[in-house]
Amino acid sequence: MTTATTELTGLTAGTWDIDPAHSEVGFTVRHLGLSKVRGRFNAFSGTVTIADDQTASSVAASIDLSSVDTNNKMRDGHLKSADFLNAEDSPTMTFVSTGVTETALSGDLTIRGITKPVTLDLSYNGVAVDGYEATRAGFNASGQILRSDFGIAFNAPLGIDGMLVSDKVAIELEIQATRQA
Repeated sequence: MTTATTELTGLTAGTWDIDPAHSEVGFTVRHLGLSKVRGRFNAFSGTVTIADDQTASSVAASIDLSSVDTNNKMRDGHLKSADFLNAEDSPTMTFVSTGVTETALSGDLTIRGITKPVTLDLSYNGVAVDGYEATRAGFNASGQILRSDFGIAFNAPLGIDGMLVSDKVAIELEIQATRQA
C-alpha cells in the first residue's frame, strides 16, 4: 500500500485476512451539535490483497449493519431501522477499493444499495509475528462521509447546528490483518 517509489517494510505480496478480534470499524457523529456519539460495527470481514507492485493492491470488506453498537440498545435499534441503516432490507455495507497509495485508500462504499466513491487517509503501522507465528500487518484509515449521500435523511431541526444528528459521519478504522499461508 504505497507509491511506486517506496516499499513498505515487511509487507509481502499475497492475501491478508482482516482479523475482527484485533480490528475496529468505528464511526463518530455529532448529536445536537453538542457532543460526539461514537459507535462501531461488531461483525465484519475483509481481505487486503498486496500486489508485487503495491500500488496495484486492493481491499474488500463487508460489514454486518445489524451489528451496530453505540452502547445504547434503543439508539442501536433506531439506527438499524429504515430511518437510518435499513439493516433488514440492506443487511451489509461493503467497501471495494479502487486505488491505493502510501497515504490514501480510495474505493466504492455501498450503504442501503447506494454506492459512492470515498477516500480515506491511510497509514501503515508495520508487520509483526505473533506468539502463534502468524504474520500480522496493521493499518489505520479515517475519513468522512455525508450520510445523506447514502439516502439516510432522518433528522429533526434542533440543537446548536440546527439538527438532531449531523449529516457528517467520521469513519475510523483500526485494521490488523493476518497473512494467509
